[in-house]
Amino acid sequence: MIEVLFLALALSMDAFAVSIGLGAKCKTSPVWLALMAGAYFGVFQALMPLLGVLGGISLLGWFEALAPWIAFLLLGIVGGKMIVESINQAPGGDAAAEVLSDTLSDTRIVTHKVMLVLAVATSIDALAAGVALPLIDFNPLLACLLIGVITGLFSCLGVFVGVKSGTLLGRRAELLGGVVLILIGFKILLT
Repeated sequence: MIEVLFLALALSMDAFAVSIGLGAKCKTSPVWLALMAGAYFGVFQALMPLLGVLGGISLLGWFEALAPWIAFLLLGIVGGKMIVESINQAPGGDAAAEVLSDTLSDTRIVTHKVMLVLAVATSIDALAAGVALPLIDFNPLLACLLIGVITGLFSCLGVFVGVKSGTLLGRRAELLGGVVLILIGFKILLT
């Protein structure tokens, strides 16, 4: 059981860091964003190790070679976009509102498309971890559920931490969030 808890905590850290960046970008009520981040990150962190369990050892060699590059590319694109938006923001302007269309309410700062990309990018390492789950003396399905729940909770918490730090950082919050995403991508690529 303790191995699964440590695995769940380790796998949730990328989603937690990204959620802090999302929260720092949040301009109004963070509740919707926290629920969305918790749901997306939690579900993908539960599904990816399940796919790893189902895929088995045969996919591990192929996937291990590509996974860091896929995560790096996805996080780099999203992080780079956040950095460009923060640099192009006029003093006193709202870069998030300028980028998003009027179809979104102020409480939904990020789109479902962005959340999907972030959820996939931060959960790719969980796919490889899932291959090893049957080797742990614990029910793999229950382990996947636990990983998802812990990640969901940490993601919700991360949004609120980001909201608090975002008010302290001001315009630099989006820049910091983009840098964090790119650094996470590099970390995944180098480990």
